Amino acid sequence: MLHRINKPLFLIAALLFGFKTYILYRFVFNLSIENPLQELILLINPFATALIIFTFAVWMKPERQKKFVKYTTLIGTIILYVNLAYYRNFTDFITLPTLLQFKNFGDLGASAAYLVKPGDIFLFLDIILVFYLAKKNENTIVSFKQKGKMAISALSLSILVANFVLAEIERPNLFLRSFDREYLVKNIGLFNYHIYDVVIHSKTKVQRVMADGSEIEEIEHYISENASSNEKSDLSGIAEGKNVIFITAESLQTFVLDKEVNGEPITPFLNKLIEESYYFENFYHQTNLGKTSDSEFITANSLYPLPNASVFFTHAQNEYNAMPKIIKEHGYTSAVFHGNNKSFWNRDVMYDALGFDHFFSERFYHVSEENKVGDWGLGDKSFFEQSIKYLENLPQPFYTNFITLTNHHPFTMDQKYASIDKLETNSRTLNGYVQTVRYMDEAIEQFFEQLKQAGLYEESIIVIAGDHYGISDYHNRAMGMFLEKDITPYDNVQLQRVPMIIHIPDHEETKTFDKIAGQVDLKPTILSLLGIEPEDDITFGTDLFTNDRKPYVAFRNGDFVTENYVFTNDTCYDRLTGEILEDTSGCDEYKDQVLLELEYSDRIIYGDLFRFYNFSDNEETNNDE
Repeated sequence: MLHRINKPLFLIAALLFGFKTYILYRFVFNLSIENPLQELILLINPFATALIIFTFAVWMKPERQKKFVKYTTLIGTIILYVNLAYYRNFTDFITLPTLLQFKNFGDLGASAAYLVKPGDIFLFLDIILVFYLAKKNENTIVSFKQKGKMAISALSLSILVANFVLAEIERPNLFLRSFDREYLVKNIGLFNYHIYDVVIHSKTKVQRVMADGSEIEEIEHYISENASSNEKSDLSGIAEGKNVIFITAESLQTFVLDKEVNGEPITPFLNKLIEESYYFENFYHQTNLGKTSDSEFITANSLYPLPNASVFFTHAQNEYNAMPKIIKEHGYTSAVFHGNNKSFWNRDVMYDALGFDHFFSERFYHVSEENKVGDWGLGDKSFFEQSIKYLENLPQPFYTNFITLTNHHPFTMDQKYASIDKLETNSRTLNGYVQTVRYMDEAIEQFFEQLKQAGLYEESIIVIAGDHYGISDYHNRAMGMFLEKDITPYDNVQLQRVPMIIHIPDHEETKTFDKIAGQVDLKPTILSLLGIEPEDDITFGTDLFTNDRKPYVAFRNGDFVTENYVFTNDTCYDRLTGEILEDTSGCDEYKDQVLLELEYSDRIIYGDLFRFYNFSDNEETNNDE
């Protein structure tokens, strides 16, 4: 029967490709549909895109038509599948800078393999059919006259334009929302989004060339009026001259604290430590595509991550006024400890830009089959144990960042290392997550004992913060089973809370704060504890221990949280109850300001604006070095 098909091959390929893309959008990607118009747009856009791409074949000679249709189907499917695997991990879509982060790919093998599903084979079936028809059925190769070519191209273009018009009606100023990839994919399709992403990426490269120092004054004024505090906290200077040990707890989310599996606490040490520390229970991560690297960037600079890339990769040559640079002027040595290779996330380059003195990467550690735990190499327990000798030899006072590794997607480990049962949900990722979290909890407890034995505990303050989510909303069904509730968009925001603990040995006062806070607040908070308060710094965060604080925590996609409200998916919720509010005035008050603040941070990074600024004397300079 197949050899009798006499429809044009390009049309068959376009319809098949459009159909499977729609199935992927509608039933695999977690794209929220809020009204009939969105449903219509989602139905049209995969076919509109497929038709406009495959229509190029009608302008080609028969043999070139065959090759074009076959390999376009193959390449398009590969792009779909790479996005699918990426989405399963991050609930997000790939950007051009992400693809250019090729140095990371070698370390992602185990995680990527875990994202492959048996049913994925169906994504490739149309390729087999198209290749078969191209070879066996000459009836599918049609030579069109000039008028026919023009008519087919015009029809395809008209469908695409109609898609864009409907998208703009449904979401005005859609193309100004480059930070919200789901809206773009949902309205214009994955492939058009990728083209748009390339254009935006190219535009950002031009911004640095065109930038000058005039924008700094405007940003300074904004920060002075909206994102700074003249209040001095009661804890200012309490850790003056002490070491700072910052532990970046990989993928640790707040929801596991005080939770149990079969009567066994998941984080027994952290639960106890919170009672002896300052703890912020409504502390949100603000990372984006850069994940851990974004967390490091935000913490060091009190700037926001980029909307479409990791700053560590795209802007590692910029000038920054990062925390390591500032504390160096006050006699501090700075170092990062991480059991991964030095080039992952371009750390070996970016750490120089941030002002770190030392980077103890994988090559400083002995990694063997005996101390590997999970899919990412050196286990956290061995990592901390081997780090002590380097820490003891650092000149004091020091600022150090220890980045853990074991609690990393796909959250798998040999059961001989597990000290708690797996969960029993429909998600292998969540089931294993509790075990790797428990292992990390034990490793941190062990590290505290090692610090005491080395005589460093009493001379230090210890900050522990989760860097980003571990369980994406792709696993909402399983998360609902564990938390015994249906997960709503409001809950998705609340699940972005990560632990933030400040432990000051021999400090009697402890407290759990319910105020909202975010990663942009870490830099001013740590500097204040050390008694370092630079007058000319440009940051978007404020000291967590002051009351005169910014009234919202902004996320990279334009969502935000205030003391009373959660704004996400264009919906305003009561922060304490999760109730959808008909009166949205509480959220409306901050929408524009959040977007403006994100824009100002982007301007600083894209334009490399700090190169025009002398932070030593708070005077602008015209140097461009």
